[in-house]
Amino acid sequence: MDKEELKKNDDKELASKDENNSHKLEENGESQKTSDENLDTQKKEEEKLSPEQEIESLKDKLARTFAEMENQRRRFEKEKEDAYEYGGYSFAKEALNLLDNLQRSKVALENDENLKNTDALKKIIEHLDIINSDMLSIFKKNNIEPIKSINEKLDPNLHQAMMEVEDDLKEPGTIVQEIQKGFMMKDRLLRPSLVGVSKKKLDKNEKKEQKDEKN
Repeated sequence: MDKEELKKNDDKELASKDENNSHKLEENGESQKTSDENLDTQKKEEEKLSPEQEIESLKDKLARTFAEMENQRRRFEKEKEDAYEYGGYSFAKEALNLLDNLQRSKVALENDENLKNTDALKKIIEHLDIINSDMLSIFKKNNIEPIKSINEKLDPNLHQAMMEVEDDLKEPGTIVQEIQKGFMMKDRLLRPSLVGVSKKKLDKNEKKEQKDEKN
């Protein structure tokens, strides 16, 4: 390899190094520029707020934090009170099935032709009534009480109408039959009363019209 070729190679290497150094300088320059811009932005933000404004900003943040803590404390207290007041809600709701089964057993025995008008039936009914009364007494001690229904106006929040009964002696919408007794636990509904409500008797023409409409 002659001197001219060596010189050309050296020149190429120098040019490549100069180019790399130039790129590095540019990158460092950009990085330094970004850093300077961030510092300038931070300084501007600091310059925007005076000491008094910073104190007011901190006061506002503290007030918001304390308000959130107070809201959380109140929610916790409410949940604790509900757990204490209504902790037996689910159990009470299930226990109502015992009363229902007791009533069904009583009706079934009373309708049994082989037991009707017998001393054995009378004794069984007496015992069932005693059990029913004891259960209602226990419920009452735990703030669980039956909903008033008969002769009351239908209240959608407490009663569920299952049927209508023609009765001109009662105002329409008056409860005249209780199919299943409803219960409250303090101010909370355990279950609504299933009831039959009164409606005006229809004359023959109105009944005929209703039949025609159905057909």
